[in-house]
Amino acid sequence: MVAPEKKRNPGLWVSILYFAEGFPYTVVNLMSVIFLKGLGASNELIGLTSLLSFPWVLKGLWGPIVDLYSTKRQWILNTEIICACLFFLLALGVLMPQTLVISLVIFTMIAFVSATHDIAIDGFYLNSLNKDQQALFVGVRNTAYRGAVIAGSGLLVFLAGSLAEQYLIPGNPTDAKVYKDISFSLLGSSFNIHPLELGWATAFGIGGIIFIMIYLFQQWYLPYPKSHAVASEEPTQKTSFFEAFRTYFTQYKIGWIVTYVLIFRLGDALTFKMAPPFLMDTIQKGGLAVSTAEMGLLSGTIGVIFLLIGGLLGGYLIAKQGLKKWMWPTAILQNSTNVLYWLLAMYQPSIIWAYAVNSIEQFTYGLGVAAYTVFLMRTVRPEYEASHYAITTAFMAAGVLIPGVFSGYLQTWLGGYQHYFLFSSLAVIPGMLTIFFLPLEDPK
Repeated sequence: MVAPEKKRNPGLWVSILYFAEGFPYTVVNLMSVIFLKGLGASNELIGLTSLLSFPWVLKGLWGPIVDLYSTKRQWILNTEIICACLFFLLALGVLMPQTLVISLVIFTMIAFVSATHDIAIDGFYLNSLNKDQQALFVGVRNTAYRGAVIAGSGLLVFLAGSLAEQYLIPGNPTDAKVYKDISFSLLGSSFNIHPLELGWATAFGIGGIIFIMIYLFQQWYLPYPKSHAVASEEPTQKTSFFEAFRTYFTQYKIGWIVTYVLIFRLGDALTFKMAPPFLMDTIQKGGLAVSTAEMGLLSGTIGVIFLLIGGLLGGYLIAKQGLKKWMWPTAILQNSTNVLYWLLAMYQPSIIWAYAVNSIEQFTYGLGVAAYTVFLMRTVRPEYEASHYAITTAFMAAGVLIPGVFSGYLQTWLGGYQHYFLFSSLAVIPGMLTIFFLPLEDPK
């Protein structure tokens, strides 16, 4: 049974779609960082986990397959049920011996399925809404996506940390957290589990339940666009695999477009990967000694309000006044927050200042990504929505992955977080300069 077509609110299904798109990405790229740091992984290893983003870089290679075979609606549903199963498998894997190895393998599997899920969702969005609706709902989709980030890196991280903190050993003289292992017997054998592992297993299991619920909702409510009503079983000459790539790379100013997509988020990518280790490291190591539970609160409290305001305001302004008018102001605001992390690293203030920085970051992110996303959507042609957008977002993922891989080594080489965040603040400049060369004229 499905919802009546006329009663399907685009704002609702767009919100659920992009929450579903953002959640697995959050698990692989954000929750994994806090998970690994809490279990004692080095910053160098955490930086190398940026390689988990590789499927989002490669997805442009199989984007045409999603365009050509089956329907995007069916791709969405199939990948969601697979993701749910992988979350449950991850919850079990966390409790097994060799936790880090098993979890990294499952994170990789989630990444490949999630990247395919993204292709289908983005193509569905572009194909189901007209240009005005796409611009109007960009704030909704970005806010929903960020809401998934908050649900994962905020609420579920808080849950994992809170469960673990019930087993904290009191009276520890340093600012490092020390836990008492949980012991139990099963089939005549004794086992010890670190409280953080139990907390994370619970969090990932809840993630699986969330995705089952999303799947059931999509099955009932997701519309059937007319252009999706019939699956394309065989590639036609018009929509051939290679034609999708040719038409993308022969666009006007494609060199500047690709350069912009690759390097615009360089500073953001550097901050993104090392911000959680910085917040969680001890004062002696240059961090702020934030616990796992506090990391969840940091991502999931007042910053949510600022995110909603920034995302919705950004989408509204661009829809009403055009991308060209708001490209520069939103880019400047979005990239200014790197300086705030540098100030946090310099002065190592109380956690309340981290909350303030996070709130400002959420607001400016919502504004900036609204403009960024509208521009990315303009790099597609109607007959290749999924393919072209997958190629563009693959370049975007590469722009985040490459600096992320070296982030841990760069932070060590620069001598600590203070110099690292100063470097990330300066790294935003080349990407912003490329805006001068982009085709920003609003479509007639």
